[in-house]
Amino acid sequence: MFRQQENILMNLFGKRLDAPELPDTPVGLQCRELMEAKTRGELGGEIARLVLFHSPSDIQQMKRNFETKVRDLDPAYRERVTSKITEHLLGTYLRIRLDNQQGVYRIWDQPIADNKKKYWQMVAGQCNEANGADAPAIRFLKYLLAGYAMLVLDEPGHLVGTPFPGGNEVEFTEGIYYCPVRDKAGDVDAALCPFCPAQHTPKIGYLRPATKPTERNKQEFIDNCYRNHNFNG
Repeated sequence: MFRQQENILMNLFGKRLDAPELPDTPVGLQCRELMEAKTRGELGGEIARLVLFHSPSDIQQMKRNFETKVRDLDPAYRERVTSKITEHLLGTYLRIRLDNQQGVYRIWDQPIADNKKKYWQMVAGQCNEANGADAPAIRFLKYLLAGYAMLVLDEPGHLVGTPFPGGNEVEFTEGIYYCPVRDKAGDVDAALCPFCPAQHTPKIGYLRPATKPTERNKQEFIDNCYRNHNFNG
């Protein structure tokens, strides 16, 4: 069950596809323009132009689509993860609208790394007509919102607090984002992981507690300390 929940959450954005060349489709042409952006500000402005073509009703449609995908999961987990995914989608949409209104893109001059630009190759491949259950326009909107979070804001593709099976969540500790499945990108069909700025959540080690421990993590840490120390003198 945990594996099923993990796969559904990581596959929200589709399976990993190789897309070395961008197709001559409407989305493919738009992705070419996005790849040409040289700075965070340029990319942010281009994404805002495309995202603000949509209305909040499209965000609600994305929410309904996600609810359909997770309907067979544990009800308590389903409610938590749906709430966080909705918060991410709507929150990013509103953030883009605010950033666009405030004109912040003029001063965001940090360069976009070449390896990050490959994100748009992947997006073009994911948004083919025959690929996936969502309508291509809605699918593209999901990737635009995720791209804004990761490439423009330098934030994870999954919002802080997004739960994963086992009780772990995406965290932000001492200026660093941590994701409990970041290092599983090669094990699960997930498109966002290679472009996400989060680090993998550190395991509990010798005198090293979890960044945001669950009750299970706390007990593991206590057991680990007991095994590795002589408390009996």
